[in-house]
Amino acid sequence: MVGKEILEKPKNNSDVQKKRIKELESQLDSALSQLKQLRSAKFKLALGKPKNTKGSQHCRVIVPDSHGCLVDKKAAKAFFHDLGIIKPSQIVCLGDHIDCGGFLAQHHTMGYVAQTEYTFSDDEHAANVFLDTLQEIANCETIYIEGNHERRIENWITTQTLKNTKDAEWLKERFSIETVLNLTKRGFRHIEQGKTYDKLKLPGTVKLGNCYFTHGSSTSQHAASAHVKKFGGNVVYGHTHRADSYIIRQVKSGTIGAWSPGCLCELQPLWQHTNPTEWSHGYGLQMVRSNGDFLHINVPIVDGKSLLSPLVEELK
Repeated sequence: MVGKEILEKPKNNSDVQKKRIKELESQLDSALSQLKQLRSAKFKLALGKPKNTKGSQHCRVIVPDSHGCLVDKKAAKAFFHDLGIIKPSQIVCLGDHIDCGGFLAQHHTMGYVAQTEYTFSDDEHAANVFLDTLQEIANCETIYIEGNHERRIENWITTQTLKNTKDAEWLKERFSIETVLNLTKRGFRHIEQGKTYDKLKLPGTVKLGNCYFTHGSSTSQHAASAHVKKFGGNVVYGHTHRADSYIIRQVKSGTIGAWSPGCLCELQPLWQHTNPTEWSHGYGLQMVRSNGDFLHINVPIVDGKSLLSPLVEELK
């Protein structure tokens, strides 16, 4: 008697492949669902105008580059301590709050390991923890300006998809900054590098009252001077990781200035090798009046200690 298994028609290879594809698609959907849950923001808020804290003025805090996994934990701790004291009604994040190193750092030499010690998942997790902490302490209107490191994701997507619009959109839905950092869920106003806002002619820039905010367009030794002359008005920028300021008086604009608060990331990253940086830790603080005028202060953080807290205690 011929066995039943011999009489059965052999399975077509294409049927086996289709079944395997369905299994893989199911696993991918499950993995994406888990990833979405892990990326979910803990804190959410609704966008609104900054509330006045004292009379006709309010506090604005400017957060410089923190770079995801490369954040300096002591500097960040000092910053968050001050944030709890200040209780601002508005926060401006200047960008580069995720590092996007490794395979996303396409400008680095092949085989160079300085930015391959952590995964993209580690990096986005660190950035989300930073933003979660920011919102837990000061759940207020927040503006998030993209930096050149956030831009690496879109550059990678465009390169990998060979500028195919449909494929690019598919990847952006899953890996864009908007997605991985939950910017919409958080209620942040997202300022993209490639778009213009508030009728300004320069992309990736906003104007709040009498001050412009941008990630930065110069890393030269005299970057503050270059920014104030280029903008022709008050401007706060990041990108350089150096605390800096420059004040000038112009016939048309009057007295105007540019400020860089410094950074909240490591001051001597591996990719700098034996080249000592001129970077410094700190953040920006502005007391803003209803007419848009403001007092800007670059608050230094030295060896993990803010120089604002002791002054506040002295003034009590």
